[in-house]
Amino acid sequence: MARLGDLLDDLDDLLVPGTFRDYGPNGLQVPHPDGADAEVRTVVTAVSADLEALEAAAAVGADLVLVHHGLFWDGAPRELDPVAAGRLRVLLAGGIALAAYHLPLDGHAEVGNNALLASALGATWTPWAGSGSPPVGVVATWETPVPVDELLDRVATATQPRPLHFPGGPDAVRRLAIVSGAAAGMVADAAADGLDGLLTGEPREQTRGLAREHGIHAICAGHHATETRGVQALGERLAERFGVTHRWVDTANPI
Repeated sequence: MARLGDLLDDLDDLLVPGTFRDYGPNGLQVPHPDGADAEVRTVVTAVSADLEALEAAAAVGADLVLVHHGLFWDGAPRELDPVAAGRLRVLLAGGIALAAYHLPLDGHAEVGNNALLASALGATWTPWAGSGSPPVGVVATWETPVPVDELLDRVATATQPRPLHFPGGPDAVRRLAIVSGAAAGMVADAAADGLDGLLTGEPREQTRGLAREHGIHAICAGHHATETRGVQALGERLAERFGVTHRWVDTANPI
C-alpha cells in the first residue's frame, strides 16, 4: 500500500513530462476521491483508457489506472460526449484515479516503449535525434546486420501478430529507426539519416510507395502492440518500489 501522491511524484520525477511538447496532458487526469493522500493497493496498467480497460480495472479493485493514451487530447471537444462520460463514470463510481504518460513514456531510456522494443529485438540503441527534441524514438543497431526475414520474425515475436512489411531497403538491416505508435510519416526522415528502415505501429496509405522510393524498409507492427511495454514497466516499477499490486490489462487491439 502506498500514498497516491508519492506514486505520482515518483512517476513525474522519472519521466519529466514538462520537457515534452505533447498532444495532451501528462500525469494525473482523474483524481481519486481522497486526493493525493488516497491509499493505493492495486495499480492497473493498460495502453489506452477505453471502456473495456477501465471496466477490467474496476473489476479487480484498482485504485490507480496508469495508461499511455489518456482521456484528454489537445483539440478535442470540451463537452463530454456519451463515450467520454461513460469512461469517467466507471472511474468515479469505482473511486479510481487515472494517470497517463504519452511522449515521455515513448522516449524514456529505462521504461520507454522504443528502448524496450529495441532491446526485445536483440539490438543496442541510441536516441534518434530525427524523432524530435527531446527524441522519442531510437536507432536500433546490430553489430552483424540481421536478414530482413529474421528481423520480421523477431518483430512478430515481440509484438504479435506478424507486422506489415513494405520493402525497399537492403537484404539485411543494421540500423533501424524505432518510433512506436503512429510514426509512418517519418519514413523520409529515417532515409535522410541513412538508416535501413523504420519500425512503427500503424501505416499510412503512402507508406508503401515512400519506402520503395526512399530505399528503406517500413515495418508496421501495430500502434497498440508497439506500445504495451512502457506502461507495464511503469507498473512493475511501482510494485517494486512501493509494494503495490500491479495488474496488466491487454485489450488486444489489432490496430
